[in-house]
Amino acid sequence: MAEPALLDEQPDERRVLRRAAPHLRPHRRALAVAVVVGLADSAALVAVAPLIGRATDALLAGDRGGLLAAAAVLVLLAVLQLGLARAGELLLAKAGENVVRSLREKCVENLASAPLRFLESHRTGDLLRRTTGEVAALASFVRMHLRNLVSATATLLFTLVVLFGYSWQLALVQLAVFVPLTLLVMRWFQRSAPRAFGGKAAAEATVAATFTETLNVREALQSARGLPGWLRRFDRENAAAVGAARRAIRVENRIDLVGLIEGLALVVLLLVGGWSVSRGAMGVGTVVVFVLASRNLFDSFSDISQLVGEVQTARTGLARLLDLLAATDRPADEAPRKEGSAEGSAEGSAAELPLRGELACEGLGYAYRDGTEVLRGVSLSFPVGDRSGVVGETGSGKTTLSKLLCGLYAPDRGVVRFAGVDLRDIPEAELRRRVVLVPQEVRMVTGTVAANLELVHSAPGRAAMERAVAELGLEDWLRDLGGLDAEVGVRGSRLSAGERQIVGLLRAALADPAVLVLDEATADIDPVTAGRLEHALDGMRGDRTIVVVAHRPATIARLPRVIALDGGRVAGTMANTQ
Repeated sequence: MAEPALLDEQPDERRVLRRAAPHLRPHRRALAVAVVVGLADSAALVAVAPLIGRATDALLAGDRGGLLAAAAVLVLLAVLQLGLARAGELLLAKAGENVVRSLREKCVENLASAPLRFLESHRTGDLLRRTTGEVAALASFVRMHLRNLVSATATLLFTLVVLFGYSWQLALVQLAVFVPLTLLVMRWFQRSAPRAFGGKAAAEATVAATFTETLNVREALQSARGLPGWLRRFDRENAAAVGAARRAIRVENRIDLVGLIEGLALVVLLLVGGWSVSRGAMGVGTVVVFVLASRNLFDSFSDISQLVGEVQTARTGLARLLDLLAATDRPADEAPRKEGSAEGSAEGSAAELPLRGELACEGLGYAYRDGTEVLRGVSLSFPVGDRSGVVGETGSGKTTLSKLLCGLYAPDRGVVRFAGVDLRDIPEAELRRRVVLVPQEVRMVTGTVAANLELVHSAPGRAAMERAVAELGLEDWLRDLGGLDAEVGVRGSRLSAGERQIVGLLRAALADPAVLVLDEATADIDPVTAGRLEHALDGMRGDRTIVVVAHRPATIARLPRVIALDGGRVAGTMANTQ
């Protein structure tokens, strides 16, 4: 599987709507209905000016019937426009919210299945900003501004039709004054907007990332008294974010010049219109229509200009979101890795996979994105039922090897196979049923022990949990803890690091994998808990392959084979005689 590219802080905003089209397609019918109702609403609003113009002409001509008829139609139009406005607002908000919801779900799905290498290459705060902040900004735009944008654009277009229908000469005069100056202002705005709003989003993402890291390193900051230095860094980034926000506001304020242009265009309209009426070239009603319709024209331009900043913010957020989705989308030929796939050659290979099989790697090479090479030409095999330890100095590549063996990293060179099949050709669900990693830091959710054991893909019941506890000889530990219903605290805070490792081992036992890889499971935990964990490993089924990355001598001593890594290469393999 090709590794996703790194995300740019300031995304490419060209062809954003075209890139968003696939996400809009499932909602096109609802969006079309909402837009049609919105167009009808705008048409009803624009029709008011011609009706008042006709009423004016009827009044001046003494046509009482025509005046009453125009007044009656105006009342009906006002009622219709009120209903259409309400319906259009609800329909557009509902359709827009559905689009935002699907984007949010797609983000969660993509990040949940994104390669670990991609996730580790980005600051957590930036990914959170893209998947929560940008989606929230889009939802706010949909609720508060999208309907106004559609209505203002439609009103502008319909108004132009009315103006040219009454007098194309007067319409051209008005547009000649209003449009060029307005376009100059808009161009001035657009020239600086992408950098200003993109810089604002990037600066806010940096602050969010640093704040997230503050929570992760809070203990180190408190114990080492590093908070003042960290705060200085945060202050610099916060000041940069404030400066970026101010630049965005200054760019947005350029739009206010449109109001001055509106006033100038209205003065020209009254002068030219009055002169035409005095010469008998047009009626008073036509001038009234132009004055009222011009207000629609100006208000529409004003609304659009006021929304330009909001549109640009939403555009930038959408571009950042689409960049994330594009980077984490699996290509079509990798679709079989997804749950439930039934097509493709990879699926056929997986169907033939045995429940147990040899795990082997050949010529593995791997380098991190900064160019640091950590594994070079590693070739190993782990037969069914094999129990091996992997040892080596810090930085020798042990943890990287464990993630490659589990398919969490894709190798730059070489291949990892289970039962002779490349891990990259095995569907994700099938791979996770056969190879499981217990990391050094086991992640927990707030709740009970049972709630954390339920995270296994098979969703085990309590009976299965109790059997796993008995299989690993952990009944005394669980009883002392308070049973399956014991609360583990926020993210497992009530459990020690070793106890969290035991929960991770129980999850692995419930998943019943062919290969279990443990990365430093007994590192930095007390001897009693480490011994209990080692005893639990001894209780696992004999046909399960176990690979243990460890420093602890007592853990290594229990394994029949030991593999030594040095500088990213296999330094030797030896039988353990202890």
